[in-house]
Amino acid sequence: MLHITRRLESPESAAGAAVLQLVLPYELRCRSRLRAQLAGGEEVGIVLARGQILRGGDRLLAEDGRVVEVAAAPESVSTVRARDARLLLRVAYHLGNRHVALQVGEGWLRYSHDHVLDDMVRGLGAEAEVEQAPFEPEAGAYHGTTQGHSHEH
Repeated sequence: MLHITRRLESPESAAGAAVLQLVLPYELRCRSRLRAQLAGGEEVGIVLARGQILRGGDRLLAEDGRVVEVAAAPESVSTVRARDARLLLRVAYHLGNRHVALQVGEGWLRYSHDHVLDDMVRGLGAEAEVEQAPFEPEAGAYHGTTQGHSHEH
């Protein structure tokens, strides 16, 4: 089994290195300790500092020196679109009020699929489409940023 205990602070530091791929849904990318399989089938054990969320594009260093790139797996999500920005903001407010992990895109919002939330969104007048897509929610005000992958802790 391949062991990983370190995240590379800057993905560029692994430039030119042979890269393996680890594809995980958001729920597993939130764990600091887990067993998984690389895209090629090799088993991997991950032990990282607690509180770190793995993001698509992050690179990890295995104990044998190989580099593993994290990818967000497609998963069941609801993508919200609205007729105008005010309605989209209103939906974001109501989802945030329920502490829903939320990905914010250009003209859309995305959360892990939940039919109750979908009904609420539709009741507010927006559209909620269930689809399979990578899920990269905002880190939150107290957990750093997602844009630019700040790894300062």
